[in-house]
Amino acid sequence: RAALIAGREDELIADLALGAAAAFPMEKLLHDPAFRLSDNALAKEGASSEVVVGLIIDKQPLNRQMPSKLTPATVLLVDDALEAEQVEEEALRTEAGFERYMQLQKDFAEEISSLTSLGANVIFVRKGVAESAEEALTEAGILVVRRMMAKDMARIAEHTKARIIKRSGLRKAPRELRECFGQAESVVYDEKLEHLRVTGGAGEPAATILVGAATREVREERQRIAQDAAAAVQAALRGGILAGGGASEIGAMRAVQRVRAEVSGMAAYGLDCVAEALKRPLAQIVANAGFNPLEKVEEVSARQTSEDSALYGVNCDTGEVQDMMAAGVVDPALVKIHALEAAAEIAEAILRINTVIRKRDSQPQPGPEQV
Repeated sequence: RAALIAGREDELIADLALGAAAAFPMEKLLHDPAFRLSDNALAKEGASSEVVVGLIIDKQPLNRQMPSKLTPATVLLVDDALEAEQVEEEALRTEAGFERYMQLQKDFAEEISSLTSLGANVIFVRKGVAESAEEALTEAGILVVRRMMAKDMARIAEHTKARIIKRSGLRKAPRELRECFGQAESVVYDEKLEHLRVTGGAGEPAATILVGAATREVREERQRIAQDAAAAVQAALRGGILAGGGASEIGAMRAVQRVRAEVSGMAAYGLDCVAEALKRPLAQIVANAGFNPLEKVEEVSARQTSEDSALYGVNCDTGEVQDMMAAGVVDPALVKIHALEAAAEIAEAILRINTVIRKRDSQPQPGPEQV
């Protein structure tokens, strides 16, 4: 339900978000602070909506002569340019500098020649690839992808158990270089969608939510919806769910009002402001549905008080007050908590800024003689 609501009531996208979450270890979903399920959502024009058990890399091979399907795949990751070491232009004008240039080109050619015989058939490169290297690797039937994003390199490394190396790593002994290779069941280039799929990696499980779209504008919106649904699933797993539709905010408002009765002065005014702000989500929801927000907010508050429960909100189809949890209108608790914390921090920052400005304005201005 959390995925469905965050996914704008799109049942297909909600199901895809749940399917992708199921592909990852629960430990990763719950406790890895760097992992975000929403990063694994992608929309493509002309694609069929599905959960791809593996990685989708929005890149294409270096040229059309390279293979489009490799099964199995032995993967090498180079976090550098696949080019010979450069020599400064001024040095090239000298005999010694030119000799060094020629030696570096020879050494690089030998490294590439050695690489083609080691068994790697897919190479992902962070930067550019020299034409000589492209030609040799193409002849060897190796798929090369260049100008990779750092985050995609890291994802491939995690999924295939490959170790990322620099260009100097090509000088390693063959046995040591092979230890840097990763493994996958397949690496396939989809010519229609112009992306690569890396599946069946020897490392951490991976999944990608692929959502189809008709146009570019629709694609961007569909991707946002899929990311929201995926984020809602992960947040719900990590922190549980609360009644949605503004019900939880009204429950929080009632708690603030109870504290309000125990204080006075400016502190009481501050609590009044917080209580008023907590009414706004429900008020806006019912106003959008065509009901009187003042009336409905009071009805919900009275019902929650009589039932001693923060689960009641408004059914926007009928205007009746009902249990939001029972109706399936839920929100991830972490999203609610983050929204309240962010609002409090922003309000505090505004008050601090106002205090600084007021203090500065209250300082006496220098007279002509002081100037």
